[in-house]
Amino acid sequence: MIPEIGYAATIVAFGLALYGSVTSAVAGRTGRRTLVASSERAAVGVLVLVTACMLLLIYAFLTFDFSVRYVAINTNRGTPFYYRITGLWGALEGSIILWTWMLALYTLIVVVQYRRRHPEFYPWVLSAMMGIAAFFLLVMTIPAPPFERLTPVPPDGRGLNPLLQDSGMITHPVALYLGFTGFTVPFAFALAALATGRIGDEWMTITRRWTVIAWYFLALGLLIGGWWSYHVLGWGGYWAWDPVENAAFMPWLTGTALLHSVMIQERRRMLKIWNLTLVILTFSLTIFGTFLTRSGIIGSVHAFTQGSIGAFFLGFLALVLLTSFSLLAWRMERLKAQGELDSIFSRESAFLLNNVFLVAATFTVFFGTIFPLLSEAVRGEKVSVGAPFFNLVNIPLFLGLLILMGVGPLIAWRRASADNLRRNFLVPTAVGVAAAVLARALGIANSLVLLCIAAVIFVTGTIVLDFLRAARARRRSGDGWAAATLGLLRRQNRRYGGFVVHLGVLVVALGVAGSNAWSLHTETTLARGESVELGGYRLRFDGLRGSEESNHFKVTGTFTISNGVGSRDVLYPAKKFYAQEQNPIAYVDYRLGLIEDVYLVLGDFARDGSQATIKLQVNRMVSWLWLGGLVLTLGTGLAILPDRRKTA
Repeated sequence: MIPEIGYAATIVAFGLALYGSVTSAVAGRTGRRTLVASSERAAVGVLVLVTACMLLLIYAFLTFDFSVRYVAINTNRGTPFYYRITGLWGALEGSIILWTWMLALYTLIVVVQYRRRHPEFYPWVLSAMMGIAAFFLLVMTIPAPPFERLTPVPPDGRGLNPLLQDSGMITHPVALYLGFTGFTVPFAFALAALATGRIGDEWMTITRRWTVIAWYFLALGLLIGGWWSYHVLGWGGYWAWDPVENAAFMPWLTGTALLHSVMIQERRRMLKIWNLTLVILTFSLTIFGTFLTRSGIIGSVHAFTQGSIGAFFLGFLALVLLTSFSLLAWRMERLKAQGELDSIFSRESAFLLNNVFLVAATFTVFFGTIFPLLSEAVRGEKVSVGAPFFNLVNIPLFLGLLILMGVGPLIAWRRASADNLRRNFLVPTAVGVAAAVLARALGIANSLVLLCIAAVIFVTGTIVLDFLRAARARRRSGDGWAAATLGLLRRQNRRYGGFVVHLGVLVVALGVAGSNAWSLHTETTLARGESVELGGYRLRFDGLRGSEESNHFKVTGTFTISNGVGSRDVLYPAKKFYAQEQNPIAYVDYRLGLIEDVYLVLGDFARDGSQATIKLQVNRMVSWLWLGGLVLTLGTGLAILPDRRKTA
C-alpha cells in the first residue's frame, strides 16, 4: 500500500500547492485576507503531506520494500542502516522529495515569520513559493515519481552506488539543497517587490539574512563536496571543474555578487536593477543546475542518476526567466538609479568591479560547462572542456577578487582622497609585497602562488588595520582590549562577521594555492617488505588480507609509514568488490595534518598478496580548505546575529 498512499499524498500536495499559489496571487490583487489564510493552511498541508511522503519512502527503505522501484534500485539487503536512510536522496526521485520538503519547510517558516508583517509583499511571496513547490510536486507526479511500483518484486535490490556509501553523502546533498532552496526566499520577495511596485530597499533588507544563510549552506555544500571528492574518489584532489561541481558553483558566485552589491543599494541607492537581476539569475541557476545534473545531459563523476525531467526543468526555467524579466522590464522606468558613480577611486567602484569579476567567472564556468552541448549541436561532436581552460580564465579573476576583498571595505565612499588611500593601504601593501619577497627568498618560484600570498597578506593587513583602529577608538572610552573586541563584534557584527568570512576565504585560498604548488605524488609497485620514499616519508608494504563485509568483499593492504623524526603509523587502503559493480571501488586511507597529508590508494595487486601497486601522495595544505570552512562558519554566524546598533 505504500506506493498508493505515497502517490495519493503527492497528488493532493500538488493540488494544495497549486491552490495556495493561485489564491495568494488573487489575495495580492484583491487584498482579501481570507484567501491568504486559506493559502497558509494549504502551505501547512503541503508540508505535512511531503513529510509523509519522505517518511513513507524511508520506511520502504528500512523494510526492504522492493515493490517500490526507487527502493529496489537504491538499496539491497546488505546496505547498512544509515545508508538505507540517506539512500532516500541517493538518486533523482528522492532528491526531488528532499528538495520539495525543504522548500515546504522554508515556506512554513516564511508563513510563521511574516504572516503579520509586510502585508503588501506577503501574499505575493507566498504565491511564488507555493508555485515553485507546485512545480516540484508536478515533477514528483509525472516524470520522477518516487512511489512507482516494480513488478515482479525482486528478492533483493540493486544497492546504493558504492561511491555514495560515505559520510559525505549524509551531509553534502542536505547542505547543497538548503542553499538551493534558501535562495527561493529572496527570489520570491524580489518578485513580490516587482509585482507590487514597492521596489525600494525593503525587499532587500527583509531578505538579507535569508541570502546570507542560503549562500553559507551552498558554500558548506561545496566544501563538503570537495572533502567527499578528496577521500572517496581516490584521485587525491578536491575540485576538477566537473559539470556537477560547476552547477553548484555558479549560483554561489552570483549569490556572492548579490551579497556585495546590495550594500551599494543600501548606502547609495544604486544598482537596483542589477540587484534584482542577480537574485533572478541566482535562483535560475539553481534550477539550471538541477536540470544539468539530474537530466543526464552531461556526463559527470558526480551524476549518479538521470531521468526524463530535462524538458520539465527547461520549461520551468523558461517560465521563471520570462516572468521575472517581464516584471523587471515593466518596472524599469521606476528602477532607474538615484545615485551616480562619483569616482573610480571609491567603495562603489570596488564593489562594482567585484561584481564584474564574479559575473565574468560565472559566465566562464557556464560557457565551459555547456560548451560540449553546443559543440555537439553545431558540429555533431562532443568536445570536453577541461581544467586548463577554467584555470586560465578564472585564476586571474579570483586573484583580482582577493585584492578587492581588501580594498572594498576600507576605501572611502563616493571619492577616496590620496590621504585615505595612503592611510588605509600603504602598510598592508608593503606587508603583502614583503611577504611575497620573503616567500621567493625561501624558494617559492611559482608566480601565481607568490601573487596569492601577497594578496592574502594584503587583505589580512587591511582587516587587522581596520579592527585595531576601531578597537583603539573604543579603548579611549575606557574599555580594555577584550571589552573593546567584544563590543565591536556585538555592535558591528555584520561588518566584522563579513571580515571573518573573508578570513575564511583567505585560508581556503592559501589551501588551494599550496596544495596545487607543493603536493608530491608517485605510483609504484612494491613487493611485500619493500619500501618507497616520498617527501621525507618512507612507506613499507606489509601485506594484504581479504574480508567479507555486509554487501561487498574487501581486500585491505597494510602499509607502515615513517618519517625522519621517528614517527610511525599504519595505513590500510583497500579495494571493495561489489556484486552490482563491474569494477572495484577504491577505499583511500590517509593521515591528515595541518601542513601536509599522506594519502595512499591501493591499485592492482597479486592474488597471493606478494605485491601491490600503490599511488602515494603527500598533499600539502589541503587541510586549510576544511579549516577555512570552520572560520567561514564562525563569520556567517556572527554576520546573521541581530544588528545591535539599532537598539543601542
